Amino acid sequence: FADKKMALENVFVTVGTTKFDKLISTVTNANILKVLKKRGCKKLLLQVGNGQLLFNGTKEGIQITSFQLKPSIDEDIKNADLIISHAGAGSCLAALGAKKPLIVVINEDLMGNHQKELADKLKTENYVESCIPKTLQQILQNLNVQNLKHFPKGNPTRYAAFIDNIMGFER
Repeated sequence: FADKKMALENVFVTVGTTKFDKLISTVTNANILKVLKKRGCKKLLLQVGNGQLLFNGTKEGIQITSFQLKPSIDEDIKNADLIISHAGAGSCLAALGAKKPLIVVINEDLMGNHQKELADKLKTENYVESCIPKTLQQILQNLNVQNLKHFPKGNPTRYAAFIDNIMGFER
């Protein structure tokens, strides 16, 4: 990844097919938008899943566009300089596979939070930054994408072993 001062012009936020309005409302908060603007953000694209918080227009000098669901977000991931995602395995792996800097935001409201385990393991391995909605601003302010490692190229056996390890399964 480029250096810490790398302009994060295009930021993509995804909640997958779920509802995570707390993440969407956090990312569109004026304080977060000011931090994103300082980091060079010009466009913020929000995939809100089954949530109802749709934003379109300009706020704090950033062009915000949102949508609920579409068949593929591959182009959105490809065009992003930074991805902010819920902790779903599919969304995380899509971003990591595209070799994009990723901040994983854990939904604390989920019971039996296996997503937290995945996010914690990915952070421990230095593939992502992770946080909860209330600590996202601090993570964005201090984000140094050079500290993040590229995720290894897809290997289904290795991926299965990685997930099994996170979940505590014996192989």
